[in-house]
Amino acid sequence: QVQLVESGGGLVQTGGSLSLSCAASRRTFFNYDMGWFRQAPGKEREFVAALTLSGSSTYYADSVKGRFTISRDSAKNTVNLQMNNLKPEDTAVYYCAAGRNIRPIEYSIDYWGQGTQVTVSS
Repeated sequence: QVQLVESGGGLVQTGGSLSLSCAASRRTFFNYDMGWFRQAPGKEREFVAALTLSGSSTYYADSVKGRFTISRDSAKNTVNLQMNNLKPEDTAVYYCAAGRNIRPIEYSIDYWGQGTQVTVSS
């Protein structure tokens, strides 16, 4: 069983930054693509960013390109999402995910984290 544990959410003002972290076993990172998704109230869960299991490729939703960065810290066994220049529309519950294939339009998720709240005030 794969466990994904997110941390780092919180409240920030418009233009601020937050960093999310997803902890998992080392084996997880080398067997699955890792991704971040988000779900705002009343909306469907949507793709945010992904990192391939090789660590060589990243993908981003158009709405976060240039502001968010996904990365892997092999020493800490974490996948991180650095979020800069945050906007009120970024407010959502953010979920870490592990899957066989995670791309912006098409994805297959095997495991989800429990989610962490990000709130951006205007």
